[in-house]
Amino acid sequence: MARPSTPLLSPEIIGDAGLALARAGEPFGVNAIARSLGVRPSSLYNHADGADAILELMRGRLIASYRVQPQGVPWDDYVLEVLRAQRRMYADFPALVPLLVDRTITNPDLIASYDDLATVLVDAGFPEDEVLTIIAVIDAFAIGFGLDLASPDEVWRPEGETRTLGRLLEGGVRGEARAARSFELGAAILIDSLRARLPR
Repeated sequence: MARPSTPLLSPEIIGDAGLALARAGEPFGVNAIARSLGVRPSSLYNHADGADAILELMRGRLIASYRVQPQGVPWDDYVLEVLRAQRRMYADFPALVPLLVDRTITNPDLIASYDDLATVLVDAGFPEDEVLTIIAVIDAFAIGFGLDLASPDEVWRPEGETRTLGRLLEGGVRGEARAARSFELGAAILIDSLRARLPR
């Protein structure tokens, strides 16, 4: 029998299948991915050595879609684009957040994206002993605002009297407009704070 012209399985196919399940809010473990691809779970192990390795394949496919290349732009423009891309990524895949932050990153493409960020920050003049901390702050900011983007349109609903919050909510924006406004203000504050840390 002739071999199929398109392989039934590959690291990319497995990673994409896991992401499709996660985005749909369905279980994305080894058995679920195998079912979605119409193969036996053991077949996946020819391409990934266990659940952690499959998660790394999913990470690799994520960064392929959301990675921002430096392209020689100023550091603050680059950081803002990274924040926007990561915010969208975490909003698109909120179910992955606990797993993504709970495991050591080994995927070469994701490591390369962090290397890009570290290089841009060092080249901009940030002290090397602060760069990893700044990257952690950027990560935490993006995760928080990614989850905020996935939050309900009505975040606060006081059921009793309030001194200030209720009045502010009456004229406040909601939904994606609120999330976008919060993100842009937060990003501006973060980048202004980073600028202030650059050696004079």
